[in-house]
Amino acid sequence: MESIKYHRILLKLGGEALAGASGFGIDPEQAAQIARRVQDVREMGVDVAIVIGAGNLWRGREGLNSGMDRATADYMGMLATIMNALALMDGMESINLVTRVQSAIEMHTVAEPYIRRRAIRHLEKGRVVIFGGGTGNPYFSTDTAAALRAMEIDADVLIKATKVDGIYDCDPKKNPGAKKFDHLTYIETLNRQLEVMDSTAISLCMENKLPILVLNLWDESALRDALLGKHVGTLVSDGEG
Repeated sequence: MESIKYHRILLKLGGEALAGASGFGIDPEQAAQIARRVQDVREMGVDVAIVIGAGNLWRGREGLNSGMDRATADYMGMLATIMNALALMDGMESINLVTRVQSAIEMHTVAEPYIRRRAIRHLEKGRVVIFGGGTGNPYFSTDTAAALRAMEIDADVLIKATKVDGIYDCDPKKNPGAKKFDHLTYIETLNRQLEVMDSTAISLCMENKLPILVLNLWDESALRDALLGKHVGTLVSDGEG
């Protein structure tokens, strides 16, 4: 039997992962696809926690450009992540994955309040935990929420799941000659301003030596291969990968 490199992971998804062809809204089939990826991981015995963004429902930048108060725009984004978390939970439970949604903003009717020890207990019992509501505070992104929650639950790695197979020196969709990195240090990622995650999230991971792995979630074998320690995507850490 192949050995597993990472036994507990925090999966960071952009809200766009749930969007349909239009790039907006929630497509139940997209939620189902993500659920099947997570099911594969759970069958390996890996603990899975998830943080999801809200870009498919609300982009605070658009509100700011229209003169909206920053805190108000951020709170709206946090509420949108709860909607995405519930949609993702529904996709998980439709294939019998026991799932819990915890929210940093209390709303007892639809989600548990975020309690670190309870979240860890859910993971120990084999449940998938989805963290909604960001950090519960404005001015912090869901990237930062993902880094924070990953460390609070003692995750072995923070996996940034995208539709690109790693980190490039420029946008590979616009530049066919873009160079892909197999490994970067935290400092290199910050200095190059590669925009994989925001600088607060990367700095938090650097300070606590939490590796970040960027991979293409839509590649059926990528996540499984990464958990088995195979070279997949781009690893950001303080070592050589």
